[in-house]
Amino acid sequence: MTEYKRYCKTLTLKNDPELIEAYKKVHAPGAIWPEITKGMKEVGILDMEIYILGNQLFMIMDTIVDFDHDLAMHDLAKKPRQSEWEAYVSKFQNTSEDASADEKWQLMERIYKMD
Repeated sequence: MTEYKRYCKTLTLKNDPELIEAYKKVHAPGAIWPEITKGMKEVGILDMEIYILGNQLFMIMDTIVDFDHDLAMHDLAKKPRQSEWEAYVSKFQNTSEDASADEKWQLMERIYKMD
């Protein structure tokens, strides 16, 4: 079994059905700017999935074992087009245009794991 760290995060979108549908299109296969995916991989993010219910997002982020979340998010913010991407998607999110991904996506606490 491959070893990795898993992080779960949440973010709230603006409660507007048109904006929510547009946000889904922005995240459709092939729609994410290639620099964004490349930057995430460079900081140690191995895989990421985002789920939605209403206007609530839930992210599962799998990373390398020695992943340092704070350092990686700091480094990610400096990657090419990252701040441009965050400003672009902020129009869908309950957040400010200049917020970083780390400021937007809140880490969740795991309270249960099936044995």
